[in-house]
Amino acid sequence: MTANHAPLWRHLLAMVYDSFLVAPLLMANALVWVSLFGPTDTMARPAVPAWVMQSTSLCVVALFFSIFWCKSGQTLGMQAWRIKVVSAEGESLTLRKAILRCAVALVSLLPMGLGYLWGILDRSHLTWHDRLSATRLVLLPKEA
Repeated sequence: MTANHAPLWRHLLAMVYDSFLVAPLLMANALVWVSLFGPTDTMARPAVPAWVMQSTSLCVVALFFSIFWCKSGQTLGMQAWRIKVVSAEGESLTLRKAILRCAVALVSLLPMGLGYLWGILDRSHLTWHDRLSATRLVLLPKEA
């Protein structure tokens, strides 16, 4: 496997692809909770408590990425753009490392994506979540 870093634009396009896969999972999560709590009568007082919906949605997203990263190092969006997440040593991610990467990636997004943009300025092209989880994105070679 090549040690070339994956450019930010590939990472962002993979995120767009993956959002099309995550959206139905979040809808299914909402369906489960609305089935249990019942429909909302008014917008001012939703039937499903916000903390329930938000925390389970966060878990769904973290599990989606963690399972793919531990299994193959790639989500479907990452496969399309030939990028793979590996540990700093070039090995597959453990579940602990994958969950840590998910958590810190959320923090990287919060200040207007500054944690992602940091990869452009960083000498090693590492984002905040790459650094804190000891992972990195690599660009895979084209298949012959």
